[in-house]
Amino acid sequence: MKPNFQAMNKSELRAYVLAHRDDNEAFHAYMDQISAEGDRVTFPPLKSLDDLENYPEVLEQFRRDAERRN
Repeated sequence: MKPNFQAMNKSELRAYVLAHRDDNEAFHAYMDQISAEGDRVTFPPLKSLDDLENYPEVLEQFRRDAERRN
């Protein structure tokens, strides 16, 4: 019998997914929770190797977002 993924918080569901890596239903439930948070930062894909010059800016944005959440 599978657990109720909707009743799990993100940490519990993440732990379950890591322990049951072949459970696609759990993975999709976890991704749905992450998507529903709305604070996810996305960046456009790199178009060339020259775009890597902006990579430190991406890392800095991730760091600021993580600090803001904590």
